[in-house]
Amino acid sequence: MNTNNRKAFIFVSLTFVLSYLLIFLYLALGGKWIMPGSLIVATSYMFIPMIVVIIVQKVMYKELVKEPMGISFKVNRWFLVAWLLPVFIAFATLGVSLLLPGVEYSPEMAGIFERFESILTPEQLEQMKAQADAFPLHPFWIGLLQGLVAGISINAIAGFGEELGWRGFLQKELGYLGFWKSSVAIGLIWGVWHAPIILQGHNYPEHPQAGVFVMILFTLLLSPIFSYVRLKAKSVIAVAIIHGSLNATVGLPLMVIKGGNDLTVGVTGLAGFIVLALTNLGLFIYDRYFAQEKIMI
Repeated sequence: MNTNNRKAFIFVSLTFVLSYLLIFLYLALGGKWIMPGSLIVATSYMFIPMIVVIIVQKVMYKELVKEPMGISFKVNRWFLVAWLLPVFIAFATLGVSLLLPGVEYSPEMAGIFERFESILTPEQLEQMKAQADAFPLHPFWIGLLQGLVAGISINAIAGFGEELGWRGFLQKELGYLGFWKSSVAIGLIWGVWHAPIILQGHNYPEHPQAGVFVMILFTLLLSPIFSYVRLKAKSVIAVAIIHGSLNATVGLPLMVIKGGNDLTVGVTGLAGFIVLALTNLGLFIYDRYFAQEKIMI
């Protein structure tokens, strides 16, 4: 086993052990996957890859973290792409979702309230409805504005917790595989890493077991996009932004539709997969015919 493979193996193994242990301890101590506990645990979960990078890179191998991992704040146009591309994906997913059988436009947000019934208490759900009625603008537009702000601030910080591991450390260690093979490997690892929280109902509350496999497909489709942004921006900070922006806007399509289920509609469902596949195709065409510096070789 060469040095790259050894370091990658140690990183992945330690990340999985600590991550899975966190969920096990939370549940063993009586924790329930409802707000606010689920949010606190899920956010903590996101920082484990970053912690493991520091352990492996700094403590075990006595190597630098900042430059090798691509921690650069030198802004370029790909930072803007990272910020706004998830918004495009959300709007496109809304359009595709409305094309699916049994799905209809619902400005009164009947569908989103039904979905939150499984993760919010009745009191929290009523409070959510009251807040939605009190807004001066439709919650969809408020959610969009909040998502844009959160995507480059608090959500990007949480996204950095993951991305220092996936697109910082692991992409560097697996870079010798080439763009597509490394993207697939990272996407697969990334998806399986989500399994414990998916089984608790995260992203797929209606289908937690099937959701484990659907989440892997989601991360496989997402991985080349994130990897491409990482390489073009030459910064893992840009990937933290696209990760944060995606997490902040992923719920937008679900706010104004009714019908379908968590496997078919939304960015993490079939509709989103179609959009992500087309986004990958678009990046491939751009890289092949328009980009000065080719990456998808």
